[in-house]
Amino acid sequence: MVYCTGVLHRQVPWKKLCGEIQQRCFHQSPIAYASGKVAMSKFDKAPLPYTKLEQNLQVIRKRLNRPLTLSEKVLYSHIDDPHNQEIERGVSYLRLRPDRVAMQDATAQMAMLQFISSGLPKVAVPSTIHCDHLIEAQVGGEQDLKRAKTQNEEVYKFLRSAGAKYGVGFWHPGSGIIHQIILENYAFPGLLMIGTDSHTPNGGGLGGLCIGVGGADAVDVMADIPWELKCPKVIGVRLDGALKGWSSPKDIILKVAGILTVKGGTGAIIEYHGPGIDNISCTGMGTICNMGAEIGATTSLFPYNKRMYDYLKSTLREDIAKEALKYQKSLLTPDEGCKYDQLIELDLNTLEPHINGPFTPDLAHPISKVGETAKKSGWPTEIKVSLIGSCTNSSYEDMARCASIAKEAMAHGIKSKTPFNVTPGSEQVRATIERDGIAQTLREFGGTVLANACGPCIGQWDRKDVKKGEKNTIVTSYNRNFTGRNDANPATHAFVTSPELVTALAIKGSLEFDPRYDELTGSDGKSFKLSDPFGDELPARGFDPGVDTYQPPPSDGSSLTVEVDPKSQRLQLLEPFDIWHGKDLEDLTILIKVKGKCTTDHISAAGPWLKFRGHLDNISNNMFLTATNAENGELNKVKNQLTGQYGAVPDVARAYKKAGVSWVAVGDENYGEGSSREHAALEPRHLGGRAIIVKSFARIHETNLKKQGLLPLTFDNPADYDKIQPTDKISITGLKGLAPGKPVIAKIKHADGKVEEIKLNHTMNEQQISWFQAGSALNRMKQIAASK
Repeated sequence: MVYCTGVLHRQVPWKKLCGEIQQRCFHQSPIAYASGKVAMSKFDKAPLPYTKLEQNLQVIRKRLNRPLTLSEKVLYSHIDDPHNQEIERGVSYLRLRPDRVAMQDATAQMAMLQFISSGLPKVAVPSTIHCDHLIEAQVGGEQDLKRAKTQNEEVYKFLRSAGAKYGVGFWHPGSGIIHQIILENYAFPGLLMIGTDSHTPNGGGLGGLCIGVGGADAVDVMADIPWELKCPKVIGVRLDGALKGWSSPKDIILKVAGILTVKGGTGAIIEYHGPGIDNISCTGMGTICNMGAEIGATTSLFPYNKRMYDYLKSTLREDIAKEALKYQKSLLTPDEGCKYDQLIELDLNTLEPHINGPFTPDLAHPISKVGETAKKSGWPTEIKVSLIGSCTNSSYEDMARCASIAKEAMAHGIKSKTPFNVTPGSEQVRATIERDGIAQTLREFGGTVLANACGPCIGQWDRKDVKKGEKNTIVTSYNRNFTGRNDANPATHAFVTSPELVTALAIKGSLEFDPRYDELTGSDGKSFKLSDPFGDELPARGFDPGVDTYQPPPSDGSSLTVEVDPKSQRLQLLEPFDIWHGKDLEDLTILIKVKGKCTTDHISAAGPWLKFRGHLDNISNNMFLTATNAENGELNKVKNQLTGQYGAVPDVARAYKKAGVSWVAVGDENYGEGSSREHAALEPRHLGGRAIIVKSFARIHETNLKKQGLLPLTFDNPADYDKIQPTDKISITGLKGLAPGKPVIAKIKHADGKVEEIKLNHTMNEQQISWFQAGSALNRMKQIAASK
């Protein structure tokens, strides 16, 4: 009842207060309670799906007749047709029935606009919208939140009203980061959830398969259409021993990222197992799963254990914890003797703290080596800003351990040498660390407590201390550190590490510091060494819920209206993309040949562009702004083949579109890694793109391209990338016979008249080919609806 008593102090009418307590504290909805079943969350009527999952799994077991990994159990038990579904790791396309959908405010705009375009009256599965991306960090949490509510009211109003009309729960700005809210309220062992954010896998810390997708995939699930996923391979990570001293759960995933690289997990689920898992907190497991997105993994997962039980109990979901225990062996842990496609073994007893970066999250350095490596590499060793929090590391335990370091430093008369920014993951965490004095300790240390939002982690940071282009170093407990990711400064060297190490490094102000062995000098001139960090895993007094920030949808929103001003610069109703003309794509112009890393940040920048996420035409002005043009090595400078003049990439694309010239983009390895943002697929389609040809794709982006009717093609021979010149014309032939597993032929017509043919592969199945033929998945959905 801690959650309930947390609201008793409020001066509100007793009748209203009773209603709030009932809604927020009694986990079982009236329907679920009456049927004797446990509801999926305290906000849902739908019961936990364990009975159905067990039935499906029995069918699968008889068919496969072999031990199953945990991820196979959870995934296959959600198959739409378990009797007939083809199941082969890395080959089959599974048709699945997820339990719920979660959308953050930046991606929810386009997802809801697409859902509105579908003409459907209401979402078919429990769904929520979370306002966390549009709050810019400037001066502090309270002021920044107030400013964001004013600046983004048009968008928030749209999302609130769309949620109310179509049956989607709405978490107001200030409630917290989507993944933390999911962990605190919605995740449960055995869950299959899709979320329109790449770090959705955070829910694996509570034993759920939570998978990042684009908005069009969310529309499928909300429309009661089986969701497709290529049957993942399974990479096992066996953990032995226990973390010690300065090592933390973050170091596990930083180490794994160094082993697998940013694309090593592509097409696979990372499944953690072994005796070491019982020595990691639930939120620590969430940290590890969250950052699995940085190695390209479909998602990551831990088996159900007591640490998850304790977290569920602390967040007032002990009924779910008890129910999950009944299915622990059969559904929520791997079978003995199950086989993994790849196995990594880590001894936690000897795992050294890590710092990864700069510019890529898989460049792993043990703390003992990073200073030396930085000096040799010419990276600035002086730390300009230190930042803790984010969806990856903002738990109560994280904040408590950082506070223990800060307290010890201040006891010796010293504080953070750098600006120190703190991002609480949720309103519940913020309220609890305020109540328990942790937030005040961090402030006294020199910290600024920011809003419960993504903030600097996604580029929502009005940074003033360095000029753009000024070389500098920052350290964060975030997950992603691509060029310009945090502050839009390509010269910022961002390093990712644990919040504990961020705090320790902030005291010294340098990468050349190992808190395990190096000493600091107190204000009295005496040397001392920091003790190992410590902090309670869960608050002894329970969580304080803070301000109530949830708006449930009405039982019937059919009479409500959702209006979009035609003159709005933030929102724009969608027009259907054109249907394929039934012919080969002849003489496509090359808009850009990208050299090197090209993430979704490079294709569709975030930061100040987030405000246009609901307006496709306006946000298309950021397309490929920071991608490197292979022709000249420059950013946002390509040659207009019609005029011979160089211009910004979006401007040249618009000129081609106006002239009726279709184009293609060419890319390198792991094209589209990073965020799930479907705008990186929508923008090229909107501005006249027809195909993307690369050496290899990241999973989510490849799917997003398919959804929007673009052809995602890969070189059969990666060396053919070098054959393509900016002045070439490319024809993609054999499209009338486009079929699963059948390559297409591209004819490259060089400026001198010479023509070369190369083979291009694709991973489209029959349904995905129909999306291309219809012009988009949404167009195909409408065609099917019209034929019924």
